[in-house]
Amino acid sequence: MRPQEKFQISGSDTQIPSRGLGTFLPDPGASEPNTVKKAVLDALKTGYRHIDTALRYGDGTGEREVGEAIRESGVPREEIFVVTKLENCFHAPEDVETGMDMSLKNLGLAYGTPIDLYLMHFPYAYQKTENFGTQREVDGKPLVDVELSRAYVTTWKAMEVLVDKCKARLIGVSNFSTPKMEKLLASARIKPAVNQIEVHPHWPQKDLVKFCQNSGVHVTAFGPLGCTPIPALVGRAGPGPLDDNIIFLLGQKYRKSPAQMILCHLICRGISVIPKSVSTKRILENFDCLFEMDAEDFKTIDTLMDEHSNKGVRNLETMSYLGFDNYNELYEEP
Repeated sequence: MRPQEKFQISGSDTQIPSRGLGTFLPDPGASEPNTVKKAVLDALKTGYRHIDTALRYGDGTGEREVGEAIRESGVPREEIFVVTKLENCFHAPEDVETGMDMSLKNLGLAYGTPIDLYLMHFPYAYQKTENFGTQREVDGKPLVDVELSRAYVTTWKAMEVLVDKCKARLIGVSNFSTPKMEKLLASARIKPAVNQIEVHPHWPQKDLVKFCQNSGVHVTAFGPLGCTPIPALVGRAGPGPLDDNIIFLLGQKYRKSPAQMILCHLICRGISVIPKSVSTKRILENFDCLFEMDAEDFKTIDTLMDEHSNKGVRNLETMSYLGFDNYNELYEEP
């Protein structure tokens, strides 16, 4: 099996690079200034042409550093597939364009240049403060706007207008379950181009991935190596896929690291990947993941959690933090 360098986005003339760089930092305050900028510059120099960021990453700092890196890289803007996301406090239809405009300003790309892909970061919304901050409980947990969280179809309609206004080439979603995708697809004027979700060998999400792909929605895997979310959202205890001995032993055969084996396997599934790293060595290593994998070895990784992924372990968990399971595959929450 040979992984692809790019995937065609259904219903468009756009291709999304299969290998991207994620720029989420679990604790931005613990990182040196310009950490994201340096990582993006390293990635673009290596050959990455797919950069993922979000307004909520460092309250806009991530976007600003991504924009600075793109401008300083010398790589033509049109060669780079830029992804950013609508923050949870901008879900009211009248606020969606404001959120987009903030991201455009932060990124500071060429005037009039649209975002290649704009995602609804989460289907649920937070109660906002006067200046689009998040209202919080005494313990720091965000206050969820339940009514608006159930109205993501209305938020989506406002995002469709961003395409009409040429502020986004494509729009999509992130962290959407199958029930939520079904509801959105039933009413969308512009079909979501992408659903960005947690996918890795220990959480393969086969049913959700199959549903999206059969519906013409491309899947991008965040946390493809077993993500590290903010501490309040960590759902996994114990080792992740990078520590899986079966993957390690298979890697010996190809002289590849566990990370390279995992990324190659996911791309062979038709999924683009955005592993995050600020290490130059790992950025280089993660990019070198396109190689021929024997079908038998692909199946070994593909069935680590059994044939139907019933034993999967999710890293990102919302129940204790928000009071509902955003990822429920049987019915919608909240």
